[in-house]
Amino acid sequence: MNLHETVLMQLRDLLLRGEFAPGSRLGEQQLAERLHASRTPVRAALVSLEQEGLVEANGTVGYVVRRFTAQEVADAIGVRGHLEGMAARLVAEHGLSRQVARELRSCLDEGDSVMAANSLRVEDYAGYAAMNDRFHALLVEACGNRALQRAIALNNKLPFAPASALMPMQGAFALDRDSMVYAHRQHHMLFDALERGEGTRAQALAVEHTEVAQFNLRQALEHRNESESVLPAFRLVVGR
Repeated sequence: MNLHETVLMQLRDLLLRGEFAPGSRLGEQQLAERLHASRTPVRAALVSLEQEGLVEANGTVGYVVRRFTAQEVADAIGVRGHLEGMAARLVAEHGLSRQVARELRSCLDEGDSVMAANSLRVEDYAGYAAMNDRFHALLVEACGNRALQRAIALNNKLPFAPASALMPMQGAFALDRDSMVYAHRQHHMLFDALERGEGTRAQALAVEHTEVAQFNLRQALEHRNESESVLPAFRLVVGR
């Protein structure tokens, strides 16, 4: 975990909570001052957010907030679940290599260490998000199917589709700590299925794992009526 990851996590959270209206300019200096960081990690975070489909580059003003709907987010998460489910099945059926197993275990241990704390700081959320991204990336890389890998990479360019994009954080309309513990327990169960070569079980667990992000999104939408400032980027009537 480094400063770039912390700034990236904070900016994602601000976008999720609707702190910036769609189309608004995101100035590096203003963001750096708000987050008490230098412009370098802010610039790197904006590049990452562009790759995730949350902001768009504008030649004259730098970056602007992209407009999207909650349904688009839910659809993208659902697609990711099925794609990663296929990847998990392939890994289990082909056999988990020792190297990938060691790296996945390292991710699990790192997540266990974060979850052992009674309270989580912004740095803890950012560190966990970085670990979570590595876990999912290892799974996709290990599947060996390039067409599937390209499809996942393309889907991850959609707003809030990547693995850690809707991870809970302080101050967000998001999951509580118990749900985070549950999500990490799913990592352990998925790893167990991979080790045992249980393809069908691994696939089902990977698909179910994305329900954490779907639940987080639903929580945000359910709370949006509490304030006119909640999620102004979402233009969706629930149930559409």
